[in-house]
Amino acid sequence: MSSADLRAVLRRDLAANAGYPKSVVIVVLLRVAQFVRSRPGPVAKAQYLVVGAVYKLVSEWLLGVEIPASTEVGAGLRLRHGVATVVNPHAVIGEDVMLRQGVTIGNRRSEVDCPTIGRGVEIGAGACLIGAITIGDGARIGAGALVVSDVPAGGLAYASVATVRPAPSESPAASESRT
Repeated sequence: MSSADLRAVLRRDLAANAGYPKSVVIVVLLRVAQFVRSRPGPVAKAQYLVVGAVYKLVSEWLLGVEIPASTEVGAGLRLRHGVATVVNPHAVIGEDVMLRQGVTIGNRRSEVDCPTIGRGVEIGAGACLIGAITIGDGARIGAGALVVSDVPAGGLAYASVATVRPAPSESPAASESRT
């Protein structure tokens, strides 16, 4: 990644996260860590130890967002209320993707068995995308969805609505013992 590439990606990320200071901090640190990580040589490796540690400390330990610097993430990443967001380093995230709080993007069987997410995808709060699946461009993943199969471009994946059951009825003996 060149300095010009870094500036271009940062411009898109900052525009996508305008008004969300926590998200701005995370994406700026992510991009700087990715930039330093991509540079060759021993000096860059030493710099990455410092930058990577700062990124990990701030994003994971303080802000609760785990997106490794080695993850391939397109420009325009939008984070909304990113607490408890976890992304496997082998996942691929396209441009202009929105991740809400509690999202998990991870593997199923092997370390590299991870989702590939297309451009313009929105992922709802608490959604889990697991395994070597493809989420097509412009797809929407609803809150709380567990996605383990491909979603076509423009598709919608959502969790079923909760089933509500009435409270179990009490036996007359139980209610009498409380009086």
